[in-house]
Amino acid sequence: MTDMGKTAPEVKAPEVKGVPETVTAAFDEFMEAFEAFKDVNDRRLGEIEQKLVADVVTRDKMDRINRAMDEQKKVLDQMLLKKARPALGSCQGGELSPEAEEHKAAFDAYVRRGEDAGLRELEAKAFSGTAGADGGYLVPPETDNEIGRRISIASPMRALSTVRTVSSAVLKKPFAASGLSTGWVAETAARPQTNTPQLSELSFPTMELYAMPAATQALLDDAAVDIEAWIASEVDIVFAEQEGDAFIRGDGINKPKGFLTYTAVADSAWTWGSLGYVATGAAGAWKTTGPSDTLVDVIYALKAGHRQNGTFMMNRKTQGDVRKFKDADGNYLWRPPASAGQPASLMGFPIAEAEEMPDVGADALAVAFGDFRSGYLVVDRAGVRILRDPYSAKPYVLFYTTKRVGGGVQNFEAIKLVKFAAS
Repeated sequence: MTDMGKTAPEVKAPEVKGVPETVTAAFDEFMEAFEAFKDVNDRRLGEIEQKLVADVVTRDKMDRINRAMDEQKKVLDQMLLKKARPALGSCQGGELSPEAEEHKAAFDAYVRRGEDAGLRELEAKAFSGTAGADGGYLVPPETDNEIGRRISIASPMRALSTVRTVSSAVLKKPFAASGLSTGWVAETAARPQTNTPQLSELSFPTMELYAMPAATQALLDDAAVDIEAWIASEVDIVFAEQEGDAFIRGDGINKPKGFLTYTAVADSAWTWGSLGYVATGAAGAWKTTGPSDTLVDVIYALKAGHRQNGTFMMNRKTQGDVRKFKDADGNYLWRPPASAGQPASLMGFPIAEAEEMPDVGADALAVAFGDFRSGYLVVDRAGVRILRDPYSAKPYVLFYTTKRVGGGVQNFEAIKLVKFAAS
């Protein structure tokens, strides 16, 4: 490949190596891939500027590097998730109270041997109705908290959103769409009565989410295995995947309502109850010139109070597109993580990777930007329930594990979308 009579320096596309031994090694490989990506992309842009088209070899090489970066980031994320998990048999946060120790011992006996007398006695003492029509018992609070912590690590929406724990089946939240009336008065002047606000109500019902891990009796008989930690490790990923999908694109039928399923309107026509979007100006694609202008527009579509807490949300494929964007000075707008475990950033705002977000396409809402802490509410009903089933899949013992969770948009001002459409 020649350019202006000179041979262009060869930039090798990094290969996805075997699984690195440490998180630091994985992060270093990711950063090396990004440097190679910048070199090849700069060459591609130079070819477009001089010859109006990039060489096919350069384009292919850049695509390979992009895919390699995605694979290396995926490996890094998996290593960080595994690192966050305590080892089986480890202590879960220090000494427990006598009541917690009693509950833990009774729960252990139920899970390992099916002996539920201890749990029934504890629930009778507490006047608790935890054994429902379908049977089963609540896990100890320490295990419940551990499951919730692990799901937050694996689920970007749960980590970014406000989470409320309730004891009922539905959380109802009143709000005044027009805001409260106020006024200015002199120190000694009469205070005229302000207009009565019109209150509306948002309802967030909780829906049942379940998993059914299986264990052999040999595993349950092994006293060295922390059975509570094993259950938490079995259900965290599957719960996180189901929740993550529902919080983004759930239809609200027997599951939470995802923010992408609310009515989306052009931001200039935004009203409460819908989410505003900024169009890219090109059908199913970024604009040919100045594609990053759309990102600037969606950032400033948010009010200042929400903008300072803003986070971009997109999938890996869309993030591969924005990695190529530069500002007027030739600086890349996408920046790699400052260290392992930190998010990448775009225009100074963190990026949350969510594979449930759609790919770039016709009328796709493939990018979201917002203050998700203010904008989206996750509702957890207290308690995770487990029903032991040693009969359905002999010789395995099944553990029907359920939790109730709901979710929906609570502030329609706090989230904006990018729509890949002409208008």
